[in-house]
Amino acid sequence: MMRNEKGVTLIGFLIMAVFLGLFALAIIKLVPVYLEFGKVETTLSKVKTELDNKSPTIQEISRSVERRFDIEDVRRISFKDVKITREPRSFRVQAQYEARVYYIANIYLVAVFDTSVDIQR
Repeated sequence: MMRNEKGVTLIGFLIMAVFLGLFALAIIKLVPVYLEFGKVETTLSKVKTELDNKSPTIQEISRSVERRFDIEDVRRISFKDVKITREPRSFRVQAQYEARVYYIANIYLVAVFDTSVDIQR
């Protein structure tokens, strides 16, 4: 009499464990990158709150971003990489960058970020 066996074989379990391990490693590597992006967004919104409707200059905005990046310990993007452009009634402060994180062997994980705020003059 034959019985139908159900379940996962040892090889199937090992393959599944490897894939889950690789996925977990990717998450562990990317979490700090996304946390730092949160700091960049927070920095730009705080600069907007600080300087909105106060007739700031580009230098004042740049100094404020630099100071806040130092306080927040943002390292993947420099204040020099933040673009500040003059709009008709405002300044657009844009942080656009990509972060590469070592994964395995010669494989890297890449995350692309783009955020901006408009500071009214």
